[in-house]
Amino acid sequence: MVADTSLLIANLLDEGRTVVLEAAQATLLDVDHGTYPFVTSSNATAGGACTGSGVPPTRITGVIGVVKAYTTRVGEGPFPTELLDEQGDRLREAGAEFGTTTGRPRRCGWFDAVIGRYATRINGVTDYVLTKLDVLTGLEEVPVCVAYDIDGARHEELPASQSQLARAVPIYETFPGWDEDIAKARSLDDLPRTARAYVAALEDMIRAPISAVGVGPGRDEIVTVRDLLG
Repeated sequence: MVADTSLLIANLLDEGRTVVLEAAQATLLDVDHGTYPFVTSSNATAGGACTGSGVPPTRITGVIGVVKAYTTRVGEGPFPTELLDEQGDRLREAGAEFGTTTGRPRRCGWFDAVIGRYATRINGVTDYVLTKLDVLTGLEEVPVCVAYDIDGARHEELPASQSQLARAVPIYETFPGWDEDIAKARSLDDLPRTARAYVAALEDMIRAPISAVGVGPGRDEIVTVRDLLG
């Protein structure tokens, strides 16, 4: 059935209903704001929700970003924190980082807070869901990229030049890991102290609250910090 979906959504909003628009792809694959030419053909950032649905920007009340506790990328393109060693293999295997349809292995690396800050700014993220924290369980230390070294200069924001990004060397801050099984955690207090510190550090670096944390592959294996749809 064909319908005027923009009108349908407008009527639901007028009734006080909650409408969730789900984006595809990711910020750095956005045709305008991503790492061109290694992008998709559409707007994968939050602004695409308005152009794709007919919902005006004044009616968007929140933007929920989804980010892994480490970084992955599919296909070609710059990836400063990519791990081409046993650590990258470990993240890939533990996180089941293989294409759902193709089975193609995803590129894996440590969390990149520079990209996180960029995603927060470009999308206007109001809340983050941090997924796959459990994949890091068992690591003695967990590095996080806090800035880039580009030709000897420190950059804490994503460079506009693709040539600069291609030369970016990650500057890491290292956090203590944890060994405890966190799958049964349902509050931040249930997490090991070092896991809580890691989440808090990422929240501070990406400049938006982390309102939920995935602690396992199950739908109920999640720590809810703040109700996202209430």
